[in-house]
Amino acid sequence: MTRTARAFWLRSAGRGEIRDTVLDAPADGEALVRTLYSGVSRGTETLVFRGGVPESQHAAMRAPFQEGDFPAPVKYGYLNVGVVEEGPADLVGRTVFCLYPHQTRYVAPVSALTAVPERVPAARAVLAGTVETAVNALWDAPPLVGDRIAVVGGGMVGCSVAALAARFPGVRVQLVDPDPARAKTADALGVEYATPGDARGDCDLVVHASATQAGLTRSLELLRTEGTVLELSWYGDRQVAVPLGEAFHSRRLTVRGSQVGTVSPARAAVRSYADRLALALDLLADPVFDTLVTGESPFDELPDVMPLLASGELPALCHRIRYPDPTPTGSSA
Repeated sequence: MTRTARAFWLRSAGRGEIRDTVLDAPADGEALVRTLYSGVSRGTETLVFRGGVPESQHAAMRAPFQEGDFPAPVKYGYLNVGVVEEGPADLVGRTVFCLYPHQTRYVAPVSALTAVPERVPAARAVLAGTVETAVNALWDAPPLVGDRIAVVGGGMVGCSVAALAARFPGVRVQLVDPDPARAKTADALGVEYATPGDARGDCDLVVHASATQAGLTRSLELLRTEGTVLELSWYGDRQVAVPLGEAFHSRRLTVRGSQVGTVSPARAAVRSYADRLALALDLLADPVFDTLVTGESPFDELPDVMPLLASGELPALCHRIRYPDPTPTGSSA
């Protein structure tokens, strides 16, 4: 019996569509997964959607189960939560997270699936990839007890970092964003809020996640002498000036990059990619992360929703995609 599914594809820059796809039967070591939810990683995915991946980064930016090539047509995405319908007996019926694009059903290696803990709702588990990025960031530049921390940029990644950093004893964490609506988000996460102009300085660590030149400049201004900016923004094909004049050298400031594609060198010898993702899912047992899901749409509306997210007309931290109720595995779903 032929199995079919539907998948979201970027047809050309700024234009998406849903395509039918035929699924092979799962082989040994594989599983058939029916998607429950996927999440739109607003920063990276909207950059991909507008065709902004520079040619030099086409290989580095490939998602694990991407089909097609940048700039388009391409099937891209990596925040997928589903239920195993066929596969090893110990996985059938289990809810799993996978770095898979937006697709109603798919076949993937069992090694690519991570079981979602029972205490973590499937709808919240779509944040696993983003919280994993935050975990890696705080391995790269771990706060110390009592540190003064600013997170500049209140998007998905910045808010996830702020939520985790707030758990360190005695720290002062401030979420810095020009949008006053982020004050409510910060309050829900248990951290302070400030506009860029009102942010408190003398920070030991500033995590920059706004993907703007102004945000990076302000991040450097907020540091104490010998402080560090951890740069989490990815600018795609945009050129960004880093202000290395004035007091940058005399204050011995540091700008350090962090990227989830590699396990932090601080933990690489003792933690694997699977360990890091499992930790992120375990951390999602905290309902505070529900704050980061700010919208939801049915799968069929994704071609219309993506342009709104990319333009900012539909503001969102994580926009969750809801999939249709199950139908027999032998028909389109």
